[in-house]
Amino acid sequence: MRQVSGGLRVALFAAAFAVAGLVQAAMASTPYSESAFKSAQATGAPILVEIHANWCSTCKAQAPIIDALAVQPKFKNLKIFRVDFDSQKSDVQKFGAKMQSTLIVYKGNSEVGRSVGDTKRDSIAALLDKGL
Repeated sequence: MRQVSGGLRVALFAAAFAVAGLVQAAMASTPYSESAFKSAQATGAPILVEIHANWCSTCKAQAPIIDALAVQPKFKNLKIFRVDFDSQKSDVQKFGAKMQSTLIVYKGNSEVGRSVGDTKRDSIAALLDKGL
């Protein structure tokens, strides 16, 4: 068996943590259900509702930004719910969303912020801050 050098061992270790972080980030959002959303509201946790469509280029640009922000310590209690724009039309309407790529932030039962089509990390972070 070949010995792994110290530098390579450190690189492999760092890569494993990076992959673990990506897996955690990819799992940051939960498919929307009214019962799960209401439960999260009852806890008073900050909530992000993403009105998302898989075919939407803006939604695809938002996703890695949201995933990266969601793993930051200050957003550790953030609950993220993804509403499918195409298959959950009644839920899209309940949130008053007119189009995909809508981001809505709640603090408990109160909506505290909303954006449409935003793909800037700083402004998405500022939107999420409103839920804290």
